[in-house]
Amino acid sequence: MSVIPEKFGCMVFNDKAMKSRLPKETYDAMKKTIDEGKRLDIETANVVASAMKDWAVELGATHFTHWFQPMTGITAEKHDSFISSRSDGSVIMEFSGKELVRGEPDASSFPSGGLRATFEARGYTAWDPTSYAFIKDGVLCIPTAFCSYGGEALDKKTPLLRSMECINTAALRVLKLFGSDATAVKTTVGAEQEYFLIDKDMYDRRRDLILTGRTLFGAKPPKGQELDDHYFGAIKSRVRDFMTELNEELWKLGVLAKTEHNEVAPAQHELAPIYSTTNIATDHNQLTMEMMRKIAKKHGMVCLLHEKPFDGVNGSGKHNNWSISTNTGINLLEPGDTPQENAQFLLFLCAVIKAVDDHQDLLRIAVASASNDHRLGANEAPPAIVSMFIGDELAAILDSIENDTAYDAKEKTLMKVGVHILPKFPKDTTDRNRTSPFAFTGNKFEFRMPGSSASIAGTNIVLNTAVADALNSFADELEGADDFTGALHDLIKKTIKEHKRIIFNGNGYDESWTKEAERRGLLNLRTTPDCMPYYISKKNIEFFEKNKVYSEAEVRARYEIHLENYVNILGIEALTMIDMVKRDILPAMSKYTDVLTKSIVHKKAVIADDACEYEVNTVKKLSSLTSDVYRLVCELEGSLAEAKNMSDSLKKATAFKENVLQNMADLRAAVDEAEEITSSEYWPFPTYTDLLFSVR
Repeated sequence: MSVIPEKFGCMVFNDKAMKSRLPKETYDAMKKTIDEGKRLDIETANVVASAMKDWAVELGATHFTHWFQPMTGITAEKHDSFISSRSDGSVIMEFSGKELVRGEPDASSFPSGGLRATFEARGYTAWDPTSYAFIKDGVLCIPTAFCSYGGEALDKKTPLLRSMECINTAALRVLKLFGSDATAVKTTVGAEQEYFLIDKDMYDRRRDLILTGRTLFGAKPPKGQELDDHYFGAIKSRVRDFMTELNEELWKLGVLAKTEHNEVAPAQHELAPIYSTTNIATDHNQLTMEMMRKIAKKHGMVCLLHEKPFDGVNGSGKHNNWSISTNTGINLLEPGDTPQENAQFLLFLCAVIKAVDDHQDLLRIAVASASNDHRLGANEAPPAIVSMFIGDELAAILDSIENDTAYDAKEKTLMKVGVHILPKFPKDTTDRNRTSPFAFTGNKFEFRMPGSSASIAGTNIVLNTAVADALNSFADELEGADDFTGALHDLIKKTIKEHKRIIFNGNGYDESWTKEAERRGLLNLRTTPDCMPYYISKKNIEFFEKNKVYSEAEVRARYEIHLENYVNILGIEALTMIDMVKRDILPAMSKYTDVLTKSIVHKKAVIADDACEYEVNTVKKLSSLTSDVYRLVCELEGSLAEAKNMSDSLKKATAFKENVLQNMADLRAAVDEAEEITSSEYWPFPTYTDLLFSVR
């Protein structure tokens, strides 16, 4: 364990590496670029590039790449070697400032949502110096933004950086009113990553897992998660070896992997990092998912990041723990020791409350996907209704401020913002509400709706921008106030009154909450097609444009990409089901029926009066199910063809949701019933028992 501090970040061109390898003036210029966004001149960039290349080559790197995050949700990279030819036929290793700062990958094959025509191939990558370069698989990876020839964002990093600048500017406006000496505000994130590990041999025999990441068929095993014996249980040695190597590789890349444990479902696990600046946390989560997949294979396993790979057991999410802090070390979502600090805390808390209430539709859209639709609303994940949990004590404080009533802690006190010190309630002031989509947990908010396979960029773009918008509206109201303390109190009181409907401390799984949420006017957007019209509403387009995070064209592009991705995923799943049923499942059912039928004949020949109850009843049931499965697979083919022929994106997605998904569910139910009575000798695929309990 003593070598961990030496290994940590050894593959990262971080501050320590820059300080030791760059001239002082170059290092100072880099720090200004990172901390203040100052642009590097080409001479300085050349010095940085040369030092970065020397460092990378010493560590075995032969190539470099601009590592970016297109709207596929995963990362992309094109490798170029450091070699340059010389006149004598030899080569030298070179890397220029121009190559560091900007690249030009082919942009034609990445999703653009109509921002560009297919034949328009030019796209640009631009270095993001706020996220350190690193070495992965012998390649120097330079985190970059990705944009089109016309300047439109074709990635997830660019709008995330815009949203971070947006909340920085807005928060500083508000902090200035409190006399703060902060010069920068950053949001921080810790993304808890859930995942499944299954045996690779079993995975290789499941075409649905290979092609879609989830099981499209599978009868429930005799044992699932009923005994609660997997959660926090002893980690199996094979999984332990995987986790050990995963930690080591992540630490080398500067990823602050901290906590690991078994999750609720069999074969399910979780990794949680220490908080990082949102931009870096997003990059690190992408690296974490990549490393999980890569390292699992080395241990004879496959890492499944799909939100619902198995029916009947818990799915996987990615809890986005979000906070906001100053460069002076103040967490703005933590109560302080003075009336002024607590007034500041309450104002920032109210900004989050207002943001979540005003933009509940966008938060739901940010986590919408075909895969996450299977998870949200089930009794393992938050409901699709966005609400906030703040705990009973904090709720009581806000209630007393709103109604000018006494707050009953140790003694009754009429709470006055900017006058009284908040009671010293502990960080865990109330029981943690796992049913809440957006829960306050002492000094941060835990957003539990994101799916396990998703990039956290979309979620944090919305969070940052929405809170920034609320803070700007607060600053507009307070900057000209004659009586700041009085205006502050009135603003907080008004915000609580107008947005308290979003606060719910109860059981989000209870059916009564759905009715209560509807009464409050909260949205219940159950599926991706239900969400998407809100994305391109006039309100939301104006919101993004006003805050300079997306242009209208960029919003509409992402709307189209969302819908296209939804349709493509369900289309692949439907075709995979059809393929498995026609080529494997129906033949297996028919073959086993034939075996039983022949068995009846043979037994009757020996024992004429033998009723052959098992064989006869199973043949009858299997024969009936065979007819059902064949009919249902034909119906699925029909609904799939009909949906695919629709031209309008939303109508097509809706047809997939209402018709194709229903046909898929009906077909699965019939096949799963057949699996339960078909001999394992004839069933063509590993069962849930094989998949969930094969890693020992």
